[in-house]
Amino acid sequence: MFDRANTALGANWTLHDLRHSAAYRMTRDPQVPLTEVQWVLGHARLSTTQFYLNPLEDDVITSVLAYHARRAAGNTDDASPVPAYRAESLDVLFGREKS
Repeated sequence: MFDRANTALGANWTLHDLRHSAAYRMTRDPQVPLTEVQWVLGHARLSTTQFYLNPLEDDVITSVLAYHARRAAGNTDDASPVPAYRAESLDVLFGREKS
């Protein structure tokens, strides 16, 4: 059946291609823990599943554009320092020390 579908579509996909696509999509879903993806794929090591965490170039571009759109809209939450750091310490670290 898969061979007939490939012929009809003029494609050369394999079942492994479909498995890879499904794994990549599952790892991109923040609601699906990586350990569950590992279980679904039957990987013995989590490091094998982590291979699918490498983003596609188009996904990175989309994420960066969305980040800049949020910043342009005035959403400054992205730039807030981590609460555990004092603002004065960050000023010294980044050379913004007041003289």
